[in-house]
Parts: sequence; structure tokens; C-alpha cells
Amino acid sequence: MAVHDFTSQRLFVAHPLAAGAKIPCTPEQARYLRGVLRLGAGDEILVFNGRDGEWRARLAEAGKRDAVLDIADLVRAQADGPDLHYLFAPLKRARLDYMVQKATEMGVARLVPVLTRHTVAERVNLERMRANAIEAAEQCGILRVPDVAEPVKLKALLENWDPSRALIFCDEGAEVASPLTALTALEPGPLAVLIGPEGGFSPDERDMIRAVEQATAISLGPRVMRADTAAVAALALVNAALGDWR
Repeated sequence: MAVHDFTSQRLFVAHPLAAGAKIPCTPEQARYLRGVLRLGAGDEILVFNGRDGEWRARLAEAGKRDAVLDIADLVRAQADGPDLHYLFAPLKRARLDYMVQKATEMGVARLVPVLTRHTVAERVNLERMRANAIEAAEQCGILRVPDVAEPVKLKALLENWDPSRALIFCDEGAEVASPLTALTALEPGPLAVLIGPEGGFSPDERDMIRAVEQATAISLGPRVMRADTAAVAALALVNAALGDWR
């Protein structure tokens, strides 16, 4: 079975998926199927919901504002990715969109906006984040769509930290120069990656993070990266050392 059929269009749906099910589309999805993809009755599309795998579906009914999909057969079984949470200080609109898309492509299970002293954008559009995660999953053949959590203040996040989850945070002051050396010293298991704001963590915030028993600081090298670039670099390192790239 192919890893991903790059020749077929994909659509995320919220409904449970099973052979013979009939899935009503939202008005936006109906317009997309009819107006953008130019699909007609009987045409096929791949659908997924982040839980039940990927299925082949046929457009059964289609109007300008509504459409129904008949679910035919399972194409790919649901695959679990790494138990990896991505915690980040929100960025301004376009760069936050990019960050969410890339984190989804990297296989994160949960996205958590974290408010810090130097956070640039404290208001976060969670629906926009979800939409960007779904779009990235549709385009890249990903079956899992990350959960999007409510924003949380850094102090509250750390005070309620799950002791079973390793906390990996990017810090230019990390004691070990090689991030892979620092990461391979950890045991595989539930993980979280924390990226700070453009201005970095304040000294007291760094002290709070380092006080968490499960915290490990990693360096991202000698060059200063923007937060969205750092996200891609850090998640790639974690996947290679501890995630499902091994």
C-alpha cells in the first residue's frame, strides 16, 4: 500500500468514517469540491478525520451549497505519530500560520500557545490555527491533525507539568553544545518542545524552566534563528533523536 497517493485530492471531515457512511459536507467544503476541484457526481476524493484512517469517497450529491460523500473503502489505516507536544510563544499572523503548518508536518500531537513576558502577540485565533493545521495535513498526506490547546501562561504551564513528559527547551545558554548529544541522553517517551518568543525568555523564566525536573536545554547552534525557523530545527532534531525518524 502506498504511503500517500499524491495524485488524489484530500479532504478533512469531522464525521466518523466507515464503509457505507454518508458524510454531509459543510457549505465551504461543497463550494470547494464543486467550484475549485470541479468534481461531479461519482467523482472520487480521499477523506480523513484524524482518527479513522484515510478513505476513498465518491461525491453522491452536489449542489452549489451542499454535497454528500459516500464512503467506499479504506485506503490507509490510521497511524499514530510521536507523543510530541509543541509549546510556543505566539507570533504575528503570517508567521504563526507558517509555524502551525510546519509543526503539523513534523507530526506533533498537540499545539499549545504559551504566553511569556516577551510574547509579541497575546491574542491567538485558535480557529485559524486549527484551519492551518488541517490544511497542512490535507496537502501533505498526514492522517493525524494536532489538537489545539487554549493559551496558557508559562508559569501555570510549568507549575502543572506532567512528570511523565520530558520538556525540551531551546536555550542559547545550554551546557551541551551538541543538541543531538543532549537529546540522545534522554529516554524515548512522551515529549514536549518549548520555543520562546523573539526576545527570548526572561532570566526568571529561564530559571523557572530549568527548575522543572524533566527539563533539558538544547542549543540550536551559533546562529540566531527566528522563532518559526527554530521550531522547524528543534522539531527535526527531536524527531531524529527521540521520535519516529529513528
